[in-house]
Amino acid sequence: MADKKEAKKIIAQNKKARHDYFVEDTYEAGIELFGTEVKSIRGGRVNLKDSFCRIDGGEMFAYGVHVSPYEQGNVFNRDPLRPKKLLMHKKEILKLFGLVGRKGYTLVPLSLYFSGSRVKMEVGLCVGKKLYDKRDSDAERQANRDIDRVMKTNRYE
Repeated sequence: MADKKEAKKIIAQNKKARHDYFVEDTYEAGIELFGTEVKSIRGGRVNLKDSFCRIDGGEMFAYGVHVSPYEQGNVFNRDPLRPKKLLMHKKEILKLFGLVGRKGYTLVPLSLYFSGSRVKMEVGLCVGKKLYDKRDSDAERQANRDIDRVMKTNRYE
């Protein structure tokens, strides 16, 4: 039987995280969800904007991940901002716990996506940017846009 590699279907991205942090490394984690939450996520009703991860008691949780209540879910809907347990190997969690203990490191959800039929979260090991770093990255992005615009207009001349 051949292995099927299914493409990742991205549901939501945390663009603010890439603006506010340098991403040192990324990890894939499963996420423990209930049925109505998965249905709501399939509809794209999720927000990662102010979310973060924390390790408590050897388990990793994502806080601030807002999954809007499923409209047909009635009494089965859960609290939209409840902490969601992330599923990773114990060895990986302990490694991340040691790294986050160092000064300036934090765990931030970067994206939420489907891998096959399962919902996965990309978690980044990040270091906060200073204001001048943010300005530098904004200036670099603007310069790249200007270069692309000039290249596009001069392509057929």
